[in-house]
Amino acid sequence: MYFPYLRGRQYDLLALKELAQGKMISPKILPVVEPVKISSTLSGTIKVYKSSKLQMALILNPMVEDLSEEDTSSLQQLLDETIIPAIIMNEDAERIIRDLEKHDVQRSNVLVILNSRDYVAEYKRMYGDSGAIYTLFPYERSIRRAVTQKKVLFEDKFNKLNKNADYAKNTDEFFSEDHLFYLEEGYTGFGDYSIIGESYDVSGFAPRAVAIHIVYLDGSNNLRVHHFVSDSNYGIEDIAGKYYEAVTKLKKWYHEGNEKQETQALSVLLEHADTGYFPGLPTIKKLSIMHHIELVDKFLNMELK
Repeated sequence: MYFPYLRGRQYDLLALKELAQGKMISPKILPVVEPVKISSTLSGTIKVYKSSKLQMALILNPMVEDLSEEDTSSLQQLLDETIIPAIIMNEDAERIIRDLEKHDVQRSNVLVILNSRDYVAEYKRMYGDSGAIYTLFPYERSIRRAVTQKKVLFEDKFNKLNKNADYAKNTDEFFSEDHLFYLEEGYTGFGDYSIIGESYDVSGFAPRAVAIHIVYLDGSNNLRVHHFVSDSNYGIEDIAGKYYEAVTKLKKWYHEGNEKQETQALSVLLEHADTGYFPGLPTIKKLSIMHHIELVDKFLNMELK
């Protein structure tokens, strides 16, 4: 199983919503959402997952934004057999678990993010050998020892740079091989932050360069990421023109033997290269996330080998 971890920003949520609506993913994809606010987009996305009978994990103690107790209560009301409660192991974890148990949600049915050795002892005290429904954690020895069941290898795979123009210095790089070896290494699944990365940016800015990040399978089925970067990167004017430069490079790469990477999201990007249409920077990121998740789903379902 694949556990893509996304913050609950509008276009991240829209990526998940459109994947479910378009039936582009299977139950082998279990997104983990860390909400940044209670929004109509969040509730709409959850509604689609419920109607599609696809599972999603919803973090009840997000770290990147502070939610009120009222917000947390609202999130708990969205839980059911498809929307799994999730917690990050921190100082609030025990309080959230106790509150869930008051509402007849057992801690064994909670997904846990254990990404700090400082909370290993707390995790062992709370779960012992029984374990959570899934526990996501990095490949770190002191943490691996604590998790015995339903293990999910979870790490940031994206090499995030300060400026989009910097990706032009190394346009192609290794992303992950976890999808190839997670089962034989005793894991139930694997997860990452897709092409966003772990760091959380509160606000955006007008870029000097446009970069499209496309994850793909190489000849050995390793996941790599190719960065398609614009050329006219001296000012912030004509973002649409910069996008056309980048997406034209994507089209050229695709037709140079990478047709097996096609997904519905990638086909939309290729259409932009043909028409010259600029959808806006958030939509470009949304399509890149959608492509990544759909591609992994196709691999897991043996549609791509």
